[in-house]
Amino acid sequence: MLLFRSFSRVFFEFILTVSLLVGLIATSAPAQEADVIALENRRELFVDSFLIDKLDNLRLQLHRPHAEGTALKFDKPWEGLFCGYFTILNDGPVYRMYYRGLPRVTKAGEESPAVTCYAESTDGVPWVKPNLGIFEVNGSRDNNVVLANEPTFSSNFSPFIDTRPGVPAEERYKAVAGTHKTGLVAFVSADGIHWKKLREEPIFTQGMFDSQNVIFWSATEQRYVCYFRTWTGEKYTGFRTISRTTSTDFLNWTEPVTMDFGDTPQEHLYTNATQPYYRAPHIYLAFPKRFFPHKAALPADKAKELVDNPNYRVASSDAVFMSSRGGNHYARTFMEAFMRPGPDLRDWVCRDNTPALGMIPADDRQLF
Repeated sequence: MLLFRSFSRVFFEFILTVSLLVGLIATSAPAQEADVIALENRRELFVDSFLIDKLDNLRLQLHRPHAEGTALKFDKPWEGLFCGYFTILNDGPVYRMYYRGLPRVTKAGEESPAVTCYAESTDGVPWVKPNLGIFEVNGSRDNNVVLANEPTFSSNFSPFIDTRPGVPAEERYKAVAGTHKTGLVAFVSADGIHWKKLREEPIFTQGMFDSQNVIFWSATEQRYVCYFRTWTGEKYTGFRTISRTTSTDFLNWTEPVTMDFGDTPQEHLYTNATQPYYRAPHIYLAFPKRFFPHKAALPADKAKELVDNPNYRVASSDAVFMSSRGGNHYARTFMEAFMRPGPDLRDWVCRDNTPALGMIPADDRQLF
């Protein structure tokens, strides 16, 4: 039988709640030695069937998050409606937030005004946009911009704190950004504020990268792991999906493999938001945005009223929950939506409902 107790954790796009079952296995007869998994004091989450032989009159239940209000307003001229690809890092006494500032969608041939913005908080509730004075934007250095004049890279700048033992202090913070034309280009920083390219040439080129690409140091696998955007067809055809590559030195990467989702239907997964769960780092949790490119959730007149750009009136999205124990497999134990559009009609427009990258503890029972 399965003995279990439940505990709650909260994951936020900025502020969300998720509840996962945590438990112990008990058997009615001594297990054969080959069947024994030595858990020792390792925490396990019942987010897949790894430790479950069968369930009798039990089921795993995915609990959905709850909204806690607005965490940050995009009220600066260099921010706007198309801010996106948020990353939140737990950096000791400070929470660091990075995101794309983009006030408008550009036309073909027009240079994008995208910049990379920064905010910080001591508890994850009020956030401050410091005036950093690094770049001039709109004629002033009075802004919270940490990367400008590089719209290709500001479009999907994705940072992480490099926890590999022995990493140089000047490269403690790393980030990747780019497109299939540039490849993934690496950036490094000593303080998380002032960034520079690690080198001009990309560190990895075998992907489309038209999304938020994720890298972290895996203490379990003892290597860097990168989850990035690919498509099931040639170039931008088929389904948006996720591939994986690894590296021991951050510069030389393995041949990419497409992630497997088990016996589940193919769906558009726009982002992946994959990272180790900090209390059980051998388990990676993922909160991808699930995208429905041809499924309009609103009547045409309402969509036109809410969205200026006609290219963004037909589509909808929610977010799902997945997990992985390394390798090229995601467990999709729960096929229903994890984060669903809310009561506001603006929650049902194209490319909404994108979870941020980042699981950080707020207290013993909550995560941001």
